[in-house]
Amino acid sequence: MKFRKFLLGDGYDMIQWSVYGRVVNGFDDFEKHLKRLSANLPSAGAVRYWQMTEKQFVSSKVLVGKLSKQEKTVNSSQLLLF
Repeated sequence: MKFRKFLLGDGYDMIQWSVYGRVVNGFDDFEKHLKRLSANLPSAGAVRYWQMTEKQFVSSKVLVGKLSKQEKTVNSSQLLLF
């Protein structure tokens, strides 16, 4: 719970259950947040950290069995990355 609060306070968004993402601006920003993440790791559990480009993220697909009300009303042109 403490780690989740750190993630949310540091600008991460929950992408799906137990998967969080954050947009950074360039390699220096990536390194800064990697150090912050490492300094706040929980004593138990494991954390995976992936670096991907905006192009790679945009090309990702979300597969769902049944669309929720929000997924029906929000399309890719309404996606905002900050």
